[in-house]
Amino acid sequence: MSNNKPIVMIVAVVAIAVIGYLIAGQQEKMPVQKDVKLGIIFGFTGPIESLTPPMAGAAELAMKEVTDSGEFMGGMAVSSVRADSTCVDNAAATAAAERIISADGISAIVGADCSGVTIATLQNVAMAKGMVMISPSATSPALSDMEDNGLFFRTAPSDAREGQVVAEMLKEKGINSVALTYTNNDYGKGLADAIQANFESMGGNITIVTAHEEGKGDYSAEVAELAQAGGDLLVVAGYLDQGGKMIIQGSLDAGSFNTFFLPGGMIGDSLPTAIGSDLDGSFGVVAGTDSPGAKMMGEILGGELGPFVGESYDAAALIMLAMQAAGSTNSADFAGKVLDVANAPGEKIYPGELGKGLKILAGGGDIDYVGASAVELIGGGESSGSYREIVVEGAKNKTVGYR
Repeated sequence: MSNNKPIVMIVAVVAIAVIGYLIAGQQEKMPVQKDVKLGIIFGFTGPIESLTPPMAGAAELAMKEVTDSGEFMGGMAVSSVRADSTCVDNAAATAAAERIISADGISAIVGADCSGVTIATLQNVAMAKGMVMISPSATSPALSDMEDNGLFFRTAPSDAREGQVVAEMLKEKGINSVALTYTNNDYGKGLADAIQANFESMGGNITIVTAHEEGKGDYSAEVAELAQAGGDLLVVAGYLDQGGKMIIQGSLDAGSFNTFFLPGGMIGDSLPTAIGSDLDGSFGVVAGTDSPGAKMMGEILGGELGPFVGESYDAAALIMLAMQAAGSTNSADFAGKVLDVANAPGEKIYPGELGKGLKILAGGGDIDYVGASAVELIGGGESSGSYREIVVEGAKNKTVGYR
């Protein structure tokens, strides 16, 4: 028996080694479960900085809801990584996107917010990295037909539609002549073109169409040019926290205009707060709906939805639902599922019901995500959309209708 001991020991050692090798091999093959990070690229500084904190908060609310449900990808958590697009600096926005992709390892982007930085981020970063972007507020018509490799979607409607709505509202109020100024970027130019084309086709007269830059300290030259052209009112296709606000204040001070039309980039509490009662009687429009989902979202947040808040919740929700449908957090796998989860057929999913949607998808079922903004993605993946009509009364924005 003593002669067999070395053999037994050798066999035992070999067996242990083989078992260890097999276990190690299995561990290498098993996917390492990790939390998912979504980038939020909004202009936390710049000309819409008053709008973006509640927008980001809504996107993060959707992430928390999904995480708390325990239904996402077998129990994975979702967290956010914020980055500043500045709204207007394309180089800063693309650098921010590059950073959170490479350093933070995000799996998709909620954003960007303003159209110019969204286009720059899509063309220079997202397409190169193969990463899905869903914007809640980039509305330039240029994004409708832009090559995006199936990676870009948006939950706010195109300004091609907003231009039509603006023209209709002006004519309904008996406005036949307007001056038009726009912020000098993709958003402003696209919206101004749409307003001009639609208003003139309805018999309206635009006395001047002129661009303005953001971030200037003095807009007296722009105000003088607009005053000289005249019109029943001034349409300001700009941003509420910088250039647009300054042109309105300058026009009021000069007595050249006392009523203004405010498109989506000009809608927010900060503008009437800054201008005061002199803005009363001005009116405008922003993406929004009175759908059941919007009411449910308002109940969750405890008040009327601010501009692009519901759309931000929906953008984040669509990303996570598409990931669940694909069984993958890789954009190459789930990009093709975004339209599937956003549209019929399937069980309708509203705000506060993301866990329910995840469970249905995990079981192989279909959902039709309605969300807070009555999501229906058309064409290459943009919202068909509806609009909320605003009038300024008592230095506050008041909702007076939807269309």
